[in-house]
Amino acid sequence: MIEVNDIHKAFHGEEILKGITTTFHRGKTNLIIGTSGSGKTVFLKCLLGLFTPEKGTISYDGENYSELDEEEKRRLRQRMGMVFQGSALFDSMTVEENIMFPLKMFTRQKKSEMMDRANEVIDRVNLENANKKLPSEISGGMQKRVAIARAIVTRPKYLFCDEPNSGLDPNTAMVIDNLIQEITVENDITTVINTHDMNSVMEIGEKIIFLKKGFLEWEGDKTQIFKTDNEAVTNFVYSSNLFKKVRKAQLQGF
Repeated sequence: MIEVNDIHKAFHGEEILKGITTTFHRGKTNLIIGTSGSGKTVFLKCLLGLFTPEKGTISYDGENYSELDEEEKRRLRQRMGMVFQGSALFDSMTVEENIMFPLKMFTRQKKSEMMDRANEVIDRVNLENANKKLPSEISGGMQKRVAIARAIVTRPKYLFCDEPNSGLDPNTAMVIDNLIQEITVENDITTVINTHDMNSVMEIGEKIIFLKKGFLEWEGDKTQIFKTDNEAVTNFVYSSNLFKKVRKAQLQGF
């Protein structure tokens, strides 16, 4: 669980995050949504420990990040996995080498142990027979699977995903969404996803927070977002043609 209490973050005198308070639950897919400039990326980087809020606290299963010393912060960061927007794979490394990279960086495992763990996550994300391929030799969807495998290879307690469906076709994006949700449940991870993909909201939005100009404007789940009378959320939702169709179908069924 990640607990956020009244965090504020500013750059060059301009406040970007304006008192956000929320909770991200373990074993759930927690989504951050909002228009461009709403503060989503800054918020995610605060959760990752890359930015330090000027005010407020962020706690990870009861550990207040701001109260940890440098060694404790380093250990906490090692319990975090990250899926980057563009996958961020090393072009010169094979699939296997990309996935093993965090193990080499953060553990003292023997090579055989690292290989065993890499093969375990390769199997889990359905990348059999891709071990020796380079990123350029596999599809965008497969690259995203490699990124997910690399993010979970160290068995993190917290998984962060920045636009994991960026550049993917709708069917592949849905497969990636479902994979992330399955891994979250199987491993009881606290997963936080920064997304603009409305399909993701509908498929895996177990907890959704909507940011607007640095404020937490609304929070709920994928069912409640269809029913809210919050004008800002409604406008955002209705900017998607897909959402118009789904909301109509949902309301007819309620």
